[in-house]
Amino acid sequence: MILIDYKDRRPIYEQIVEKFQQMIICGVMEPDSPMPSVRSLAMELSINPNTIQRAYQELEREGYIYTMKGKGSFVSESSEAADSKRDEIKRELGECVDKALAIGIRPQQLETMLQDCVKNSTKGGNTI
Repeated sequence: MILIDYKDRRPIYEQIVEKFQQMIICGVMEPDSPMPSVRSLAMELSINPNTIQRAYQELEREGYIYTMKGKGSFVSESSEAADSKRDEIKRELGECVDKALAIGIRPQQLETMLQDCVKNSTKGGNTI
């Protein structure tokens, strides 16, 4: 389910947050479905349970999951979280477009560059 890249410079909890965000936004994890328990996921990944707990707190803060006392954590309705992530990506793309246009790159060249980036993506075609 989750693979940790120990060569990645980002903290492990951030990698976990990103993987769950992708699974929730893409619909792999459906709304109201239970999240793996902190203890079981920590054992599966061979990492400290506090790391999983920190990732879950971040996911809850961002609206991807909710917690029911004594029952565990569950996937939230993802439309709000997905819209937020898409807005963030659109803003970042807009910044890149502004920079490219400022240095004289034509819109047609930008389209070609974007298509090349999608083709060469290391994410294997995953969309967020």
